[in-house]
Amino acid sequence: MKKIITFFWFLWLSCSLAWAQQSGSIQGKIVDEAGEALIGATVIIQGTSKGAASDADGNFILKNLENGTYTLLVSYVGYSTQTISAKVTGGETSVGNITLSGETRLDQVVISGSLKSEKITQSPATIQVITHDDIEEIATFNPGELLSRVKGVDFIRSGVVGTGVNIRGFNSNFNSKNLQINDGRLATLIATGLPFGPLTTQIKEDIERVEVVLGPNSALYGPNAHNGLVYTLTKDPRTSEGTTLALGAGNQSMLTARLRHAQVLSDKFAFKVSGEYTRGEEFEYVDSVYIDRLDENGNLGSDGVVEAYEELELDRDFEFLRGEAALYYSVNDESDLVLSYGGSNSTYLAPTNVGRNQIIDWKVNHLHLKYTSPRFFAQVYRTWSKTDDTYSIDERTKQYYRGLDAGLSDEVARGEQSYASKAKFVDDSRRWNAEAQYNNTFGGFDVVVGAQWQKDLANSKGSYLLDGEGKEDIEIDQFGAYGQVQKKFGNSGFKAIAAFRADNHEIYDFNFVPKVGLLKIGKQGTWRLTYGQGIASPTIMNMFGDLFSGLILGNSEGFTLEDGTVIEKQKVEKIQTFELGYKGQPVTNKLYIDANVYYNISTDFLSPVTVIGKAVKRGNTPIEEVQSGYAALGGLVATYVNFGKVNTYGLDLGVNYYFNDEISATLNYSYFDYAVDEDNLEENDFNKDGVVNKLDVLVNSPTHKASLGLNYRGKKFFGNVFTRWVQAYDYFSSFQIAAKTQDLVYRGVPVVENARSKDAFNYGPLGGFVNVDIGAGYRINSLLTVSGQVSNLFDSEMREFTASPFIGRLYSMELKLKVPAIGSKK
Repeated sequence: MKKIITFFWFLWLSCSLAWAQQSGSIQGKIVDEAGEALIGATVIIQGTSKGAASDADGNFILKNLENGTYTLLVSYVGYSTQTISAKVTGGETSVGNITLSGETRLDQVVISGSLKSEKITQSPATIQVITHDDIEEIATFNPGELLSRVKGVDFIRSGVVGTGVNIRGFNSNFNSKNLQINDGRLATLIATGLPFGPLTTQIKEDIERVEVVLGPNSALYGPNAHNGLVYTLTKDPRTSEGTTLALGAGNQSMLTARLRHAQVLSDKFAFKVSGEYTRGEEFEYVDSVYIDRLDENGNLGSDGVVEAYEELELDRDFEFLRGEAALYYSVNDESDLVLSYGGSNSTYLAPTNVGRNQIIDWKVNHLHLKYTSPRFFAQVYRTWSKTDDTYSIDERTKQYYRGLDAGLSDEVARGEQSYASKAKFVDDSRRWNAEAQYNNTFGGFDVVVGAQWQKDLANSKGSYLLDGEGKEDIEIDQFGAYGQVQKKFGNSGFKAIAAFRADNHEIYDFNFVPKVGLLKIGKQGTWRLTYGQGIASPTIMNMFGDLFSGLILGNSEGFTLEDGTVIEKQKVEKIQTFELGYKGQPVTNKLYIDANVYYNISTDFLSPVTVIGKAVKRGNTPIEEVQSGYAALGGLVATYVNFGKVNTYGLDLGVNYYFNDEISATLNYSYFDYAVDEDNLEENDFNKDGVVNKLDVLVNSPTHKASLGLNYRGKKFFGNVFTRWVQAYDYFSSFQIAAKTQDLVYRGVPVVENARSKDAFNYGPLGGFVNVDIGAGYRINSLLTVSGQVSNLFDSEMREFTASPFIGRLYSMELKLKVPAIGSKK
């Protein structure tokens, strides 16, 4: 027995020694051009997912490598990627110091333009990138503020919390034409189609970068990538190990605490977790509510007109609790399986086209499983949304006074009675999504093909959709298939691209969307000529809405009016875009230019909610069986329709100048205008008043806007000054109006600045301001950073959105602690 044990011990030892001679490791140190260590730089073995991150001293090691020659890709945000060759022959191989130099804009890699990694100059779309460093250095819990610095977008701030963008015109208080995607998931509400915005589950410290695509991208991303796309990518725990704690405070009683931890457990497993708690107080502002109130003689109020009242029980406090967790599993050296979960609970004020909503404990969750490899990508995820107490302040206020007029006590009138006309929004909706994608190269053609499936299960429990307590969900299925082919023509620098998408929707049927482009890629930059189409699809709210006792009804089936007029059911809005762009460094590597000109043809606009008259049928159903308030409304319906044909055109110019590795300046300018056939009353006279004007074509965008920024990014200090100018412009969206005095009548009332309109107070045009923001920070050491910023430094009177306050000065301070991972098993 002893001899047998000795034999096996000797055999094990021999095999171990033999294997040891066939395996080894690669180690080195990553530094910048000044010789200082770069912490958290990434080293990946080309063609695999095996890699390592540099530690606090810049050192890295790749273990358990078989003998052979390896190509290492060494990268760090803000620096150019280095390619290093290393040979393993047993034992430890040292590659010494690897020096990374500052990255130029030509080196940036994006994925949103073609659904695959490519240099930004070789993408067939106009893409702007908010980098990791941009996000890291802004001293606020809300990275959405950085969208104000992106070329070509109309940035909107609706308060301390609310930020958003519109791209190339036709904005509204209910805008679902700009798609938001987070890590490959649709980040939109299920019933309304609106971007999550403040409801997001992500925290700032987990965001790697944000890619903003200007113009339609429906050929790859489907409906509602109509005007543009905002694509957010989060960090991989294998290249961002460690713990980050951020504490912030500012005016408006703002306090925030955020925590992120990421760690590699083994060669197979890694994980990350993140969380945030933020609270504060919105700017002081009361939106007027106009109400028909009768005096004791049965007449309107004392001034003979509808009276204005303050919003009932307005609560300006906001509170957010959000977080995510993800587990990464390396199936092999080339493929990964990622399971992630995220959730948020949000309370805040949200502007709408009929006043403001009091968002109360609105919960959003997702569960996401995805598989990635060099050739295949697949994912399935579930999103769900839930709120029980959110309500329309405007409608609740009106119902409260109706109760008082009916003789109810104040206590009863402001209780459940105040929600009797469906002022409360209940949501218990879910959505399932699945996608499979394959890419490869065949005979010099780079091919990407994929298919997607989506099932919406909307349930408002009868509060704002045409469902009801105990009724089944509104179920809608849609399928999509897409493909893209790219071809480089030898060494000529020319590259052609063709893409398509085919969608079939249960309600609005089949749509086909193509895109083609030609690129001329040079050493200093790329010219791009593209043609693409986009579609904006009706949301579940547009199709099945049921608001304010049926005054607003969705248009999934069409209507028949008393006079026999047939209102067709809604269909998709369509846009065609021709675009010429250039991105590069034509003169010197210090100057970087990103410019485009475009021409759009838009048809079948999705209208804002509009009164169509008295209906007798919705589809084939008598209106009295659909409209819960039929006794009072008598079939009077407001809904959504398609109309019009408008051509829009413009240009976007971005100029960056790099004085040195630390100082740079940015200049952005955008021009936007439109043309409409004023003689085409049939298509373009939306309000049927016999003339085509701006009240038919709600452009809602400034003609000119510009910004200028100066940035300093040193080893210890960093800071920036950013100035933004927005030309004044008129804005109309359903009940909302912001316009100068002019010879027009909107919703039956003359357009007069600083006066009451029919349903809202007209404070005058939006924009018309110059805004200055400043920020600065200091890296005390490799662990601790302190920073601060002031938005609207000179406290200019700014109003960027209707049903929103005037934006005052905002300041905040932030303390951030970053601790490298301890006990990593990499």
